[in-house]
Amino acid sequence: MQLISRSEERILLTIFKLDQEAYGVRIREQIYRDTGTWWSYASIYRPLGRLTRRQYVEKAKGESTAERGGKSKYYYTVTSPGKKALLKVREAQRKIWEIVPDVALKTR
Repeated sequence: MQLISRSEERILLTIFKLDQEAYGVRIREQIYRDTGTWWSYASIYRPLGRLTRRQYVEKAKGESTAERGGKSKYYYTVTSPGKKALLKVREAQRKIWEIVPDVALKTR
């Protein structure tokens, strides 16, 4: 299993955070709240497509609504392989960061 990208990691963690409300627009809004940076829709949906193909997330079609012109929302949940991918990237980051002492990152 190769490591997921930073954007894939952020999206998986955001899906966890949103729980039952994890769909594209809400994912984008939550990432903005967490980071202060607006991601383009392509920056959300491309990684979601990859995560779905790798079976790290499941995609489920919700009910269509009049407010969306009859379109349905697609909701996302993290799968067991997705959780394993998150654990793997967290461990890799821990190993990288453990060699950097806090004092080395202090600014004046």
